[in-house]
Amino acid sequence: MQSLFQILTLLLDIAWFFIIAHVIMSWLINFQVLNLRQPLVAQIWDGLNRILEPVYSRLRQVLPPMGGLDLAPLAALIGLMVIRIVLANNAGFFYSF
Repeated sequence: MQSLFQILTLLLDIAWFFIIAHVIMSWLINFQVLNLRQPLVAQIWDGLNRILEPVYSRLRQVLPPMGGLDLAPLAALIGLMVIRIVLANNAGFFYSF
């Protein structure tokens, strides 16, 4: 069962990385450091959008509209941290078997 705990934390780390990468890329694209006409940048951006947009769209339905400010990535990161805390506080369950 210890391996299940480690796999879940690894999946949370990967999701955390994807969200941070998406946020940084969105800033770089908006400040025109990255150009979406470059094929590699466009492929990475499209892949991150395909992975994260289903999560963001559900969060945007719950969050109040904030004008031009998108709080969905922040809410997703907070949700990941909550899940990580719950897993860490219940780690004994995974080691008891």
